[in-house]
Amino acid sequence: MFVDSAIIHVRSGKGGAGCASFRREKYIPKGGPDGGDGGDGGSVILVASDNVDTLLDFTGRHHWHARGGEPGMGKGCYGKKAEDLEIRLPPGTLVYDDATGELIVDLSERGMRHHVAQGGKGGKGNIHFATPTNQTPRFAEPGGEGEERTLRLELKLIADIGLVGKPNAGKSTLLSRISHATPKIADYPFTTLEPNLGIAELPGSGRFTSRRMIIADIPGLIEKAHTGAGLGTRFLRHVERTRLLVHLLEIDPTDGHDPVENYRAIRAELASYSDELANKPEIIALSKMELVGGEQDRAAAIQMIEAELGLPVLAISSVTGVGLTELLEACWRRLGKDEADQLVWSV
Repeated sequence: MFVDSAIIHVRSGKGGAGCASFRREKYIPKGGPDGGDGGDGGSVILVASDNVDTLLDFTGRHHWHARGGEPGMGKGCYGKKAEDLEIRLPPGTLVYDDATGELIVDLSERGMRHHVAQGGKGGKGNIHFATPTNQTPRFAEPGGEGEERTLRLELKLIADIGLVGKPNAGKSTLLSRISHATPKIADYPFTTLEPNLGIAELPGSGRFTSRRMIIADIPGLIEKAHTGAGLGTRFLRHVERTRLLVHLLEIDPTDGHDPVENYRAIRAELASYSDELANKPEIIALSKMELVGGEQDRAAAIQMIEAELGLPVLAISSVTGVGLTELLEACWRRLGKDEADQLVWSV
């Protein structure tokens, strides 16, 4: 199950109390204070981990509390520091303070770490408070309190390419053909109810032994999606993390509309959601070309759509495999993957 939002409560550990004790040994009267310090409480640390894909683990567990430090002991023994609590989140998770709405951290890169709640400091034992005028201090510091806060987690998928288009445009079928992903596929709208990720791999070229691209299949969009209609803004935000959009247009739309009308409707939704989405680089792919019979008919359909859009399109068929390699090569070039300073993403 793909879960992309959650609310959790985190609390760091309280510091252990310092010890107020006195040395008691045979033949050593009035040995003086020997109370040790308490251990520090555990902190809560957020970690962007490759091994986590969704926020599913947080739907059944809302409280994440670190342990407190151990109290100090006599004979100058210090209490043990508590271990930090690491919360592993998918890369791309935005962490907000649920009370104020403030963005605390954007875990946009793998391996990022952020201390979201600092553990309490251990209290000092009475060994620290002995003075010439107070040689038998009978007090010690209590442990410092931990921090607690309620967090709102929102996941935005990180991918090279986002597949967008109307419901039933063929996005899931395309993803299943160019990667090892196995999204649900059927001949009715809204088959995809959650984003799917896949890795497309091309043969090596130049200094690359293999060429990989992470592709996200974004659930189909409809008009007024930016206001919450259909699957709405829940999935539009995932498109923000992608570097390139592949816009799939059905050559013979199942909704009875014109392909060009469908294209403009989706573009309008992206622009209404944010300028950032509207300005993302895009490749237009005319899908389900196997439904058009004859080479001349296909060429005429492509020419007509290119003329109306004023943009080039790539013709593909996920069923027959025609045009898929050309599409991936075009994506690789648009991503600038062959530039000398660009590293291959490995997952």
